[in-house]
Amino acid sequence: MPVLPGAEPYRHEGGEVGVLLCHGFTGSPQSLRPWAEYLAERGLTVSLPLLPGHGTRWQDMQLTTWHDWYAEVDRALRELLERCETVFVFGLSMGGALTLRLAAQHGDAVKGIVLVNPANKVHGLAAHALPVVRHLIPSNPGIASDIAKEGVTEVGYDRVPLHAAYSLRRFFRTVDAELPQVTQPVVLLHSPQDHVVPPADSARILSRISSTDVREILLEQSYHVATLDHDAERIFDESLAFVERLAPGLVDGKGSRSGG
Repeated sequence: MPVLPGAEPYRHEGGEVGVLLCHGFTGSPQSLRPWAEYLAERGLTVSLPLLPGHGTRWQDMQLTTWHDWYAEVDRALRELLERCETVFVFGLSMGGALTLRLAAQHGDAVKGIVLVNPANKVHGLAAHALPVVRHLIPSNPGIASDIAKEGVTEVGYDRVPLHAAYSLRRFFRTVDAELPQVTQPVVLLHSPQDHVVPPADSARILSRISSTDVREILLEQSYHVATLDHDAERIFDESLAFVERLAPGLVDGKGSRSGG
């Protein structure tokens, strides 16, 4: 299947600091593309992969599980670790959960992480019905484009494939158990008005990780897809300041070798 316009993966060869960006469930790299380009313009090496089953049609996602999504970001991280001296991982929503697992699994190889409205649980009564309902109903209404800024849309599915949602629920449980293994510096930015992921998810994550260098930032002007919303520039600026603090002297806005 052809990839939806705007949902293509993105790669930029820059300097010795690498950043892996992980997009969300039923979303695509489009939700993080401005962030990726912002970092690339400042000389960083950037990898923004398209997760398996995403960016085409929701039926394709029915054939994938969290193991496929995690394997893709794990592969991308290993490529960056071979290429760069220092590597960070950033993630939105489910991408935040992928980021947390990468941090737990790879330890000190990941220098720091930035989480934007990270997801930790499938909420509501529907979550408990997923094991059965997924065999009866293929999909539910979508969750894309929860954005306060007028005229901005997210390239994502208009349906949630329930087999994939069931796998997502299992993935969240796996990540939740691994949160104490996360020790890296963390910046967590979340929106009080988020219609997809409640603030309780961020609170749960912050209460269970073992990191001591932690900064929590509220995104008062944005909904769930904050990377495309009113607070986008703040997210970009805060993440760059975080990288510059932890990798001093390696980020100078120069050394970019080729475009992505």
